[in-house]
Amino acid sequence: MFDLVIIGGGPGGYPAAIRAAQLGMKVACVETRTRMGGTCLNIGCIPSKALLESSERFMAAKTEFATHGVEFDGLRLNLANLLDHKDKVVSGLGDGIDYLFRKHKITRLLGTGSIPGPGQVSVTAADGASQTLQAKAIVIATGSAGATLPNVPIDEDRIVFSTGALSFAQVPEHLVVIGAGYVGLELGSVWQRLGSKVTVIEYLDRITPGMDAELAKGLHKVLQQQGFEFRLSQKVTSAKVDGDSVVLSVEPSNGGASEPLQADRVLVAVGRRPYTEGLGLDALGVQRDRKGFITVDAQWRTNVEGIYAIGDVIGGPMLAHKATEEGIALAEQLAGLPGHVNYGAIPAIVYTAPEAASVGLSEEALKDAGVNYKVGRFPFNANSRARAKAQTEGLAKVLADAETDRILGVHILGPEAGSLIHEAVVAMEFHGAADDLARTCHAHPTLPEALKEAAMDVGKWAIHSAR
Repeated sequence: MFDLVIIGGGPGGYPAAIRAAQLGMKVACVETRTRMGGTCLNIGCIPSKALLESSERFMAAKTEFATHGVEFDGLRLNLANLLDHKDKVVSGLGDGIDYLFRKHKITRLLGTGSIPGPGQVSVTAADGASQTLQAKAIVIATGSAGATLPNVPIDEDRIVFSTGALSFAQVPEHLVVIGAGYVGLELGSVWQRLGSKVTVIEYLDRITPGMDAELAKGLHKVLQQQGFEFRLSQKVTSAKVDGDSVVLSVEPSNGGASEPLQADRVLVAVGRRPYTEGLGLDALGVQRDRKGFITVDAQWRTNVEGIYAIGDVIGGPMLAHKATEEGIALAEQLAGLPGHVNYGAIPAIVYTAPEAASVGLSEEALKDAGVNYKVGRFPFNANSRARAKAQTEGLAKVLADAETDRILGVHILGPEAGSLIHEAVVAMEFHGAADDLARTCHAHPTLPEALKEAAMDVGKWAIHSAR
């Protein structure tokens, strides 16, 4: 008998297993992949960030080094070595999870998990052998899979999800990205930096839906300057492989004449769907919403006693760190501790160059909710460290309640925005005010001073602002 059996070893499942083991539980984790870490480690966050880091350095060598007085001849790309670095990063981190499982004496089961009944988890190995585990609590952490489009068949060669786009053997001459969300823009950035022409087709009239509109507009502009071609308010109605090419049919989102578009690779990045196949949820009567996400309460309990769910499979922000927080909090609750997740303080980052990072509410969301707010902004071209780095695009933006000054949202477009945002996350976690950020001493010269000055600008007393 296990205290806890987790189905899925991704960024929600494996931290939940470790935290539960730390708290004295007997834990098993069922995972279909030979390497733990789920989509994030194997085919998502980690390999894509390795490629982004490498491609950004390659682009910097081409376009930025001369600004710093570094000149050389014969720059060339070794794509095989670049991809090998990505693979080594992934395998090393996977080995680290295996070590932690051994250290905490967590039972690791390779196979497909299903729930034949409350308190039972069936594990089927690749060779068909099966076993049934008894569990006091079961956590479903099976994550999500890429969403598809009608008449756009995925072959992971010419037409790919993000998985295929992580390992192209050659730099595509023309890459078409369907979807202007985080995944599409990040992987589009990788191949654009390495030499591809990149065309992004987006159904909506803007990129990065849900992001603060001012930030999205700025990101759109800088990506266009880098060479991206955006075709907004358009949709792909079909795609067909023709030898070494793909021919797409593209038309306006609201209807109209279609036109062909040819590429040698196509990345489909139109969102993700919950992965629940084979779990036996219908027979159990586990409730799901109309989009297929498992329905849970504030303690991540399903409607079936003893069965819980976390991560992408329950919806909300489909982010690895959100799943991790849920997994840890749930393990603590099962141990009798007050685990919690503050969904209002979960950061989101687009790892383009410059990066775009947000936490809390956007300006549009505040307007829609009728909230009386104040806004402060500070551009990176007025930040001394950004000038020294010769990376001055973007701004920091702070939104605060007009009466209480409590921080309601922070949005940053600029160098290292993904790291800078966490100061705002901590401030919001402790219900901080814009004036708290403004009056906190920041070392000079540093990038975080831009966030401090944006917070000062909420009160209209930023020192280095031109206004």
